[in-house]
Amino acid sequence: METLDKERKINVTDAPPGIEGPGFFATKLDHIIGMARKNSIWPLPFATSCCGIEFMATMAAHYDMGRFGAERLSFSPRQADLLMVMGTIAKKMAPILRQVYTQMAEPRWVLSMGACASSGGIFDTYSVLQGIDRMIPVDVYVPGCPPRPEQVLDGILKIQELIQNESLRRRSSPEYKALLAGYGIE
Repeated sequence: METLDKERKINVTDAPPGIEGPGFFATKLDHIIGMARKNSIWPLPFATSCCGIEFMATMAAHYDMGRFGAERLSFSPRQADLLMVMGTIAKKMAPILRQVYTQMAEPRWVLSMGACASSGGIFDTYSVLQGIDRMIPVDVYVPGCPPRPEQVLDGILKIQELIQNESLRRRSSPEYKALLAGYGIE
């Protein structure tokens, strides 16, 4: 080890007192903030039909979404960071959905739950939005008509994984700003 350090000219210094030892560790700030965000999601349910009923089952005692850090539902977009869109979204409702999304503070994530929210489902008509990703960016899709509570929990776990691994600089990157500009959101 010493010969390797001498070849690379790496100077190893002693750690300051109190930094190492039992009960102490070092990590990156991104990891700590990601862990805190991951375990304190405040979802805003935007439920319009049968997927909302499955979401209620997911929040009930048998499945208990609270053990994943998402127990506090927020019905105000200004206090939420996860928008869960469930059910059929009519084209008349699409501007309201976008308004709710833009009122949420950054960082914000979107989970599209069920076939209707993800792709319009069986309603291929002039009045139904054929996927909410035409109005707002979506982070995780949960398939099904309606999806089972296990699938909803899997979607929450995928959101948590995304939140934990997201860089703090992603939201101010030119790519993210271009993504929002593509949706007409500033």
